[in-house]
Amino acid sequence: MSAGPAVASVVRAEPGDAAELSALVATAFRDLPPSVWLVGQQDAREALFPGYFRLYVDLALATGTVYTTPDRTAVALWFPYGEHGHAGVEQDAAEYDARLAAVTGGRVDRFRAFDAQLERHHPRGEPHDHLAVLAVRPELQGRGIGSALLDAHHRELGRRAAPAAAYLEAASIDSRRLYVRHGYRDLPDPIPFPDGIPATAMMYPMWRPPMGEP
Repeated sequence: MSAGPAVASVVRAEPGDAAELSALVATAFRDLPPSVWLVGQQDAREALFPGYFRLYVDLALATGTVYTTPDRTAVALWFPYGEHGHAGVEQDAAEYDARLAAVTGGRVDRFRAFDAQLERHHPRGEPHDHLAVLAVRPELQGRGIGSALLDAHHRELGRRAAPAAAYLEAASIDSRRLYVRHGYRDLPDPIPFPDGIPATAMMYPMWRPPMGEP
């Protein structure tokens, strides 16, 4: 008999959670199409990804919002995005690039191209919050935990004096379906991988307009 939906509590992450949450994202994202495009060999991904995602976790803890569960089996990384880009990140660009090069070594140009492609397609003009990562331990997916993490920040967006929009890039058709259920809608053009290989590999930019609490 399959397990029923999990009742997920949501808490804010602490700096001491960074290593554990980075390893969680690396495991959950290991076989997604963008991950395979970035690093083709599975064993190389497994070795490199905890350090790579640590960059995002550290940055979100410093400049954004990080939600997790009490047992640290899921995580969501949110960044504020203003009229000119990710708020609070610009001054850390050189440090990020240096850490990216240290983590990815000879693959750094591929990671830089991927970052640049996402930024090129990021919508501008209306401040919003950017969901950069939503990860749930693979054996716990499909139990409502990701939805609980989404709802936690959507409530925050709806409570603001002026309710705020949200943006994300879905990495797969399955994750896109989840976001549609939470009020996201497709933006016009999928985001191809930087070299267009494979031609069918895309990410799906999605927008959630400002609305009240869910």
